[in-house]
Amino acid sequence: MLNYEVDPEILASRVPANTELERWRGKTYVSVVGFLFRETRIRGIAVPFHRNFEEVNLRFYVRRKAQDEWRRGVVFVKEIVPRRAIALIAHLLYGENYQSMPMGHRIEHEQDDLHALRSVSYSWTFQGRENSLAASVAGAPELIEDRSFDEFIAEHYWGYSGRPGRPTIEYRVDHPRWRVWRARNATLQCDVAALYGSEFVPTLERAPESALVAEGSDVTVQSGASIDGNR
Repeated sequence: MLNYEVDPEILASRVPANTELERWRGKTYVSVVGFLFRETRIRGIAVPFHRNFEEVNLRFYVRRKAQDEWRRGVVFVKEIVPRRAIALIAHLLYGENYQSMPMGHRIEHEQDDLHALRSVSYSWTFQGRENSLAASVAGAPELIEDRSFDEFIAEHYWGYSGRPGRPTIEYRVDHPRWRVWRARNATLQCDVAALYGSEFVPTLERAPESALVAEGSDVTVQSGASIDGNR
């Protein structure tokens, strides 16, 4: 997870109806995140050749008041996966902006301890060029501290899709609190303007403010539902 402060005006047209940007100490953030999905099932069904795959996404953070609680969620600007069928299903079920591209990943461990992580990288081919997201780590992962910036980035349990003036789809994402490593030498190598839009160039072409590598866990993504201002 590579995290960058961003001008909120860049995100204003992308904030789904009935949600608002969530800030950390007055600042707005986007994150470039790499995931490795394993043993994936869609509504309990394992689809052959579509169970293990990579994803790289650009996301930002919102919240929505529902009854007496704030639901903290994420909105995806774009999600990259390696297979068209995955992109199609995600778009149909959740209205997300998926795009399929050739992808790969690499996970390295210490030679003397196969349980000790050393580095993680993801790659994807876009317009004939290889792009990558990578970071190295040291030591053991630690639980995320309450009310920390790491918690703000990693602990969101709702997803939202939609644009102002269009129906908003809301879905719940369940997982235990992750353990994380503080990442070192975190890099993003991609054509930001062509992939995400020229408005993101000033943000994503500088060094991230922070970077994390999460240990991961079982994750359940609930079915999405359309929301309106009365819920």
